[in-house]
Amino acid sequence: MKIIVGQGSCGLAAGAGKVYDAIAALNPKAELGITGCIGMCYLEPIVDLYEGEALVKRLVRVSEADAQAIVKAAETGDLEAVAHIAISAEDEGFLSQQTRIALRNCGVIDPTSIDAYIAKGGYEALKKVLGMTGEEVIDQIKISGLGGRGGAGFPTWFKWNAARQSPGEEKYLICNADEGDPGAFMDRAVIESDPHSLIEGMMIGAYAIGAKEAVVYVRAEYPLAIVRLENAMAQARERGFLGENIMGSSFSCDMRIKAGAGAFVCGEETALIESLEGKRGMPRLKPPFPAQAGYWLKPSNINNVETFANVAWILLNGGEKFSAMGTEGSKGTKVFALSGKIKRGGLVEVPMGTTLRQVIYNIGGGIRDDKQFKAVQLGGPSGGCVPAHLLDTIIDYKALGATGAIMGSGGMVVMDENTCMVGMAKFFLDFTAKESCGKCVPCRLGTKRMLEILTRITEGEGKEGDVELLEELCLGIKDGALCGLGQTAPNPVLTTIKYFRDEYDAHIRDKKCPAKYCQGLVKYVIDAEKCKGCTMCAKKCPAAAISGEKKQPHVIDRNLCIGCGSCVATCKFGAISAE
Repeated sequence: MKIIVGQGSCGLAAGAGKVYDAIAALNPKAELGITGCIGMCYLEPIVDLYEGEALVKRLVRVSEADAQAIVKAAETGDLEAVAHIAISAEDEGFLSQQTRIALRNCGVIDPTSIDAYIAKGGYEALKKVLGMTGEEVIDQIKISGLGGRGGAGFPTWFKWNAARQSPGEEKYLICNADEGDPGAFMDRAVIESDPHSLIEGMMIGAYAIGAKEAVVYVRAEYPLAIVRLENAMAQARERGFLGENIMGSSFSCDMRIKAGAGAFVCGEETALIESLEGKRGMPRLKPPFPAQAGYWLKPSNINNVETFANVAWILLNGGEKFSAMGTEGSKGTKVFALSGKIKRGGLVEVPMGTTLRQVIYNIGGGIRDDKQFKAVQLGGPSGGCVPAHLLDTIIDYKALGATGAIMGSGGMVVMDENTCMVGMAKFFLDFTAKESCGKCVPCRLGTKRMLEILTRITEGEGKEGDVELLEELCLGIKDGALCGLGQTAPNPVLTTIKYFRDEYDAHIRDKKCPAKYCQGLVKYVIDAEKCKGCTMCAKKCPAAAISGEKKQPHVIDRNLCIGCGSCVATCKFGAISAE
């Protein structure tokens, strides 16, 4: 058997590197290798046992102490030795309910080996494309109905065609891997786990538009992704898939990486171009669009990682097969980063048309600790919150847009009954206000004014008319902002007001936080019958608001209490509660 250790960022953070070293130290007779993220981040570290190309057993939440049993199982075939860490049938459903195209090789192949990619049909699509015209390639993308997976869902073929038809010999193909949404990690996982699928997709795109240079703009906070992509690029050049006369053809195109400094606004394509040119990342006025005047004012095409990861599959299998999945207006599959108050967090790829309920409850397993579902935030800080009564909304650009949310790049943050929706709106707006480039007044000043109002409300200083003022500011910013950051920044506020107005009213009128989250509106009390007088809460209280004799019930001085909750976290007897 082969022993394969998952080594995406999630696995390494959970200790997969130590697990690998512990197994290697035993000098196993079985082959030892690595793979990327399979998507079941909640079960990491993950170790797979293979017999040839067949998966025999998946082991989860593995520790260094399990190394001996794993080696024994691989060398003798005695799987009873690892029965205690074998994946459950319930958890296996996480993957069996998905349709994987962009993630087809993630967690399956060795991301550091080009031969592993080629063994799965890698670069066959590029070989096929080199016998086609650029127009024929674009036509297949058109038939597929592939929309840009960066958020807007704009037809990929249209952007490619516009760049191809623009006059000039010097053209550029750019990959936007500046994945900045809180809770989003789809692009990172693809680059870390299947970098050659990005390279192949980009080479097909470059051939289609006539570009001789391709650039991947990736955030510097993704060091593992950068290392693995650099390694894959070097391998591709050595095998003739990058560089001059690719695969013996007349097509030449090379590729390089630009590490971005982590500005969220550089996810907007024209701000990204400005950054590539060595300028401050600030959006340009459009038109002209990048297809006419992009990088160095030359025709350029920009798509994100997930978009390019679909391209080779589409060209190899035909556009019709991709378009057969999904809905009338949204074709194919979509990858989501499922996180928050969910039992099974990780990467999910499902056909368009799947409902939010299916993703959250069937694949994600429902809400952690079986609490009540409250809302799901889609599209990150640019998206909106979809409440419980809209859980049967399908994953479709138009359907999600009708709720006030957006598809976005694929962040899906689940919230439970203990989530304060006003606090959540404040959290996302705080992010966008800080990330605003400051070029246009509506975004630069408008987001700050909104944040000030939300801060007042969460601190118990809200007043009548605040909600109406927020709505007015939201609409002004959406209409007046220069780029997508400002135009979508009000979405979390608008959707929480729309669906959770009662929480805003409770904060403003009753000076209470229904979720008991906002510190300025929460007071804590000690149950005298449960309190053992251990004094731990008094020692931890930063405001010295708790007093009492040892082994006697303690009390909290409400005039001193700042509502930080440290006492609740400290009490081992459940004697302290919020009201």
